[in-house]
Amino acid sequence: MNIEFKQLINIDENTLNIITKWNYEWWGESLNCNYEKVKCFLKYSMQKDKLPQTYGLFLDDKIIGMCQFLYEDLDVRPDIYPWLANVYIDEKYRNKGYGRILIENATKVAHDVIKFNELFLYTKHIGLYEKFGWKYIDDIDTFKDESRIERLYKIDINKNRG
Repeated sequence: MNIEFKQLINIDENTLNIITKWNYEWWGESLNCNYEKVKCFLKYSMQKDKLPQTYGLFLDDKIIGMCQFLYEDLDVRPDIYPWLANVYIDEKYRNKGYGRILIENATKVAHDVIKFNELFLYTKHIGLYEKFGWKYIDDIDTFKDESRIERLYKIDINKNRG
């Protein structure tokens, strides 16, 4: 069993369709984005040397998860960045430790490759990101109909590197 965390650039159409389906079903549909708009967002979120950047978690050459680094993820908070966003593990692979692998690798890449010292994220999950060194900051109003109040987190990457 081979696990690989790698940057997505010039990916094949099948992989793009898989991550588009995940994101469309997760947030695109509820935000009234059609499938093609989500696909376009993801396609142009695969920058090599600038943000946004997209990374995938692969198990034996099959994508099973993804995450992104963005300058903006929550339009009501343009004052904070960079963001870890769209952290996703395919449902068939959840609760098997792959989320830990994804988040730990994302933090490592954010520090070592992209040269960030901190990251932010927002989520409705309680108790998940704390396991990986993220600090809860406050509840945040997203102004999104499907999930108004979510939790804002921050990680100081330098403090969490051992």
